[in-house]
Amino acid sequence: MKIASIWNGHDCSVCVLENGKPLIHAELERYIREKEPKGDPYSLLEKVYPNLDIDKWVTIEGYSGTPKKDNTYVVGHHQAHAANAFFSSNLKESLILTLDGGGIDLGKNTHMSLWAGKNNKIHRLLDHKIAPPNIGRMWTLVTKYVFGLSIGHPYGHSAGTVMATSCLGDPLKYQSEFFKNPKSFCSTWKSREEHNDPQSQYDVAATLQLWTETYVKDIIQKSLNLHPSKNLCLSGGVILNCVMVPKIYDWFPSIKNIYVTPTPHDGGLTLGAAQYLWHHELDNPRINWEDNFSPYLGKPYSPKDINLAITKNISKITTRQVTDKDVLGLLKDQKIISVFGGSSESGRRALGNRSILADPRSNEMKDLINKKVKHRQWFRPFAPSILKEEVKNWFGVDIDSPYMNFAIKFKPEKTSEVPAVVHLDKTGRIQTVTKNDNPWYYNFIKQWYKISGVPILLNTSFNNREPIVETPEHAINCFLGTDIDYLYFRDINTLIQKNES
Repeated sequence: MKIASIWNGHDCSVCVLENGKPLIHAELERYIREKEPKGDPYSLLEKVYPNLDIDKWVTIEGYSGTPKKDNTYVVGHHQAHAANAFFSSNLKESLILTLDGGGIDLGKNTHMSLWAGKNNKIHRLLDHKIAPPNIGRMWTLVTKYVFGLSIGHPYGHSAGTVMATSCLGDPLKYQSEFFKNPKSFCSTWKSREEHNDPQSQYDVAATLQLWTETYVKDIIQKSLNLHPSKNLCLSGGVILNCVMVPKIYDWFPSIKNIYVTPTPHDGGLTLGAAQYLWHHELDNPRINWEDNFSPYLGKPYSPKDINLAITKNISKITTRQVTDKDVLGLLKDQKIISVFGGSSESGRRALGNRSILADPRSNEMKDLINKKVKHRQWFRPFAPSILKEEVKNWFGVDIDSPYMNFAIKFKPEKTSEVPAVVHLDKTGRIQTVTKNDNPWYYNFIKQWYKISGVPILLNTSFNNREPIVETPEHAINCFLGTDIDYLYFRDINTLIQKNES
């Protein structure tokens, strides 16, 4: 049976499941090259899955615009978030918490929900007994009014930039004022003498992070009082806060497993809605994911597609056939390599298929990529992709983080070995890589370990302020518009270099 799920709100996306497993998940932003758009999901679905032999249709409450297909099933916003969190995990039972800026459930706009998941069912708990502030909305206000950054289409939500600065500030400077009335604090910020001072902005970010952690800790405690569990599944945009999420283990030693879906943002609603229909409503059994639910759900591209894009740009580039070993040698020589292969990653993180890779041992590499490739603020960190079995040797805790949802502390003696992926607070937003999750990337890092002595590569998304590249042509366009040294189409073992002008 094939289920198609569609959503036309911001983070417009489509999904097709076959017998409960994703055939495709695609976000409109990857194709129109603008972040967080609304749009027509039918045209997107026809582009990524043109056969359209669909048995059942599902969408998310709040959907509007293009008329629905007959007998379309409707799932609530937070219901879809919760289903995506639980059914993408391998946990048989769990407390499920969703937190974001707001979405329609049961005809009402709400910014949180609480669920109990067991086997192939999820049931809503009495979340009206928990009344937290709208954390997602507050991040939007601070991002817009304090930092003056984008909060949506077409440049995306810059909350991650604010989070990255939180370790630079003093969370106590504005604590009493901010905690008393954060909305008023934000609305009056520009009238303050210090509003253009970067350090004062960092202090606000630190206060916001502390405020967020204080309330999330309280929410989880109250949730555990309602439904004790050693497992916790999380979704919603607030859960993209990778600084906060790993602290939950410290706050609540009784929690043994935390699972965060690769798509906690609204782009994942279509996945969750389809999963809810397949498991909860149609009563199909759970699927056991080998190691992890795969995030590599984009449209696959054939060698013919790749070669056509190369041919279109042949006057600007030079190509040569190479092996992974050749590319590893270039990384060792401090070259920056963009990699394109397999299906693109669903979610906000590039995980080896649409990535820019570099040597993490370099003291200069972080500043170089921020300035000449990503064109972004100096303090923005890069992620360490690490062999899963090596996490215990490099970090303070041994943790699964296949989708870069956990920022954890390096062991103190290790930070000097990989300075390009150590954030200012000595953490790394790690991607743990297994052979089952991504065979090519796992073996590539393993080969890198043999020649470099470190089981880590610097990994950042293959983009330049626009959405992550989707097609081979996007990859070449981004490559030509930046100072990336090489583009590696790993599926056809072809290395691209710019022609000298």
